[in-house]
Amino acid sequence: MQPDNSLTRRVLLAGGSALAAAAADDKAASGKLKVAIFSKHLLFLKGDALAAGAAEIGFDGIDLAVRKGGHVEPDRVREDLPKLVASIRQHGLEVPMLTTDIADTESPYAEDILKSMSELGIRHYRWGGFKYETKRSLAQQLEDLKPRVAKLAALNSKYKACAMYHTHSGIGLVGASIWDLHIVLKDLDPQAVGVNYDVGHATIEGGFGGWINSFRITGPHLRGVAVKNAGRGAVLRAVAASLRVSARRGGWRQVDADHPARRGHRRDEAGLASVANLAEGSRVVAQADSLRRASARFAGRD
Repeated sequence: MQPDNSLTRRVLLAGGSALAAAAADDKAASGKLKVAIFSKHLLFLKGDALAAGAAEIGFDGIDLAVRKGGHVEPDRVREDLPKLVASIRQHGLEVPMLTTDIADTESPYAEDILKSMSELGIRHYRWGGFKYETKRSLAQQLEDLKPRVAKLAALNSKYKACAMYHTHSGIGLVGASIWDLHIVLKDLDPQAVGVNYDVGHATIEGGFGGWINSFRITGPHLRGVAVKNAGRGAVLRAVAASLRVSARRGGWRQVDADHPARRGHRRDEAGLASVANLAEGSRVVAQADSLRRASARFAGRD
């Protein structure tokens, strides 16, 4: 039997006072929580249907996948991205960021993507995916990464873009502990390179409390927060903390979670309903009013 990933009343109430505190801080900082859906969860919608679907569900923006298999293929970015962004904006949504396969300046179509972003007024993109080699010193590998990242930071500065390294849990992954990212990024401009802090993966790596230190060490390099798997208390606490800081810096929150619609990319009303459930849940973890409304809505689902 597959686990039920839907939000229940018990889950919604689990955050309690921590979430209310995050909501108060967030409201004071920016007035309205803005949440973007990662477009990979809507791969069954193309073009204008993507924009219309995300708007109908209730998101404020779309984190567009500009990578192989995404809504925009990298080799078509100059032709296809402007048209898709225009469609999204016509539906009243924003495109605050892209998710890319860019690793460094040598990545295919990296400069084409950055140039297109600049022309469209998009400031942020996800990057990264570095892996450690098992037979080499970790410290030396991090030192070797520094000039590659510095070169990317310089290219980003040219186009007024910021690369946000998406943190992911797992063996042999650079950024899983987040402390290694601090070593690589600490001397670089946070307006050019930063961290996209995934609270779900961070609490897998340090669920008992390690996420607290890994979050704090990101410092000024925190540029985005990815919300997922908000069914565990540790994740809820991490969401609350990260949203407070992200709100003060005007950062966007992206919904990027495992859910039924993602498995097989369901092309029916049930799939869209699952994504809509995520939209509501992402606001719940940061707004007390949304918490109360969603608690009533999900009453009886325990």
